[in-house]
Amino acid sequence: MLRTVLTSAAFATALAAPAAADYHGHSPDIVDIAAGNEAFSTLVAAVSAAGLVDTLKGDGPFTVFAPTDDAFAALPEGTVEALLEDIPALTGILTYHVVPGAVMSGDLAAGCTDVETVNGAMATVCAGDDGVTIDGASVVQADIEASNGVIHVIDAVILP
Repeated sequence: MLRTVLTSAAFATALAAPAAADYHGHSPDIVDIAAGNEAFSTLVAAVSAAGLVDTLKGDGPFTVFAPTDDAFAALPEGTVEALLEDIPALTGILTYHVVPGAVMSGDLAAGCTDVETVNGAMATVCAGDDGVTIDGASVVQADIEASNGVIHVIDAVILP
C-alpha cells in the first residue's frame, strides 16, 4: 500500500512538472507533456520512430492511454527493439493506445465498455470501485489534461 501511495505521489509530482515548463506561450499538448516526463522516454521514442509526433500534436482531441517506461520494460526481452524495426506493427500498437475524443475518468459509467481505438480495433475499458482499466492495464494516473486531449497513465502496454 505504501509503495502504491509513493508511486502515485511520484507520478503526480513528475506529471506536474511539465505544466510549469515554458511552452513559449502555448498550452502543452500530449507530446509536450509526455516528452517533459522521464517516465515516458520509451513511449516518446516509439511515437517518434513511428512518425506519430505531428499527429499527436494535432488538434485532436485525443485520449491517450500512456504506458510508462516500466510498462515497456515488462514486455518480453527484445520486444521493444523488434517493434522499433517493424514500424507498421509499432504504429498499430501505439494507435491502439489512442481513442478519439477527450474522455475523462469521470465520464465513465461503472462497468465495462468497448471503445474503438484510432487503429480501428476495439479495446475494453472498465470502471469500478477499484479504478479504471483498459484491456486489463490499470490506469495509475488519470485525467492529465493537455491542450489537445487527455492522458491516462497505464501500467502495461496493451496489444490489439
